Amino acid sequence: MTQPIVSLEQGSIPLLISIPHGGEYLPEDYARRMTPAARKLADTDWHLSRLYDFARQMGASFVRANYSRYVIDVNRPSDGAALYPGQTTTTLCPVATFHGEPVYLDPADVPGDAETAQRVRDYWKPYHDTLSAELQRLRQQHGHVLMWEAHSIASELPYLFEGRLPDLNIGTFSGAACGPALRDAAQAAAAAGPYSWVIDDRFKGGHITRHYGRPQEGVHVVQLEMAQCVYMDETEPYGYREDLANRLLPTLQAMVKDTYAALTRKG
Repeated sequence: MTQPIVSLEQGSIPLLISIPHGGEYLPEDYARRMTPAARKLADTDWHLSRLYDFARQMGASFVRANYSRYVIDVNRPSDGAALYPGQTTTTLCPVATFHGEPVYLDPADVPGDAETAQRVRDYWKPYHDTLSAELQRLRQQHGHVLMWEAHSIASELPYLFEGRLPDLNIGTFSGAACGPALRDAAQAAAAAGPYSWVIDDRFKGGHITRHYGRPQEGVHVVQLEMAQCVYMDETEPYGYREDLANRLLPTLQAMVKDTYAALTRKG
């Protein structure tokens, strides 16, 4: 049974939660070309729709990709341009996992230009069309909007970075993607909690943050990349940990709510 490319829940306040890497669906046509490591979908941003349910209760909109990032990474530019030149990273149609394992059984199965273009049309574009339309709707209604880019990642991935990641990695494209008051609010809420945090360090914001963040036009974007160990098991079956999540939620809620409050004060 196929899944919709993207899910949209329309809310009532100028807050949009974007979950571009939460998709768990991998079509069989792709899966049979992939390695056992890839088919585990370990690099999924697991359980974020559940974790951010408090924002749904606030009245936020949600846009969520349903297809695995191994089909295509909707948080990369559609032309495949590097977001972090000179650093090891994954690509528009990933060929390696976050552990450096090959995604495809046969190198000949790696998507070429034609297949990549087709995946852009079939999967990448619908996500961005939905995201753009919802941002436009909220801006028309409210004059401004905060998009919260929700991500998570395993806390230790030697293939990509040294050592253990901080718990909370805030990205605002070095302040270009949101107003200063929003950046300050997200940072202050993180600093007030018990978790390690950084801002605009290893994760400055992906394509969505960089492309849509236009504070001068009323669109403010903040990305949060969380270490998965703060709310879930990082090993199979990648279970949600209510004990950990309940400890995290006061800090996460404060980050979202305080940043949103900064938007409404600004408005």
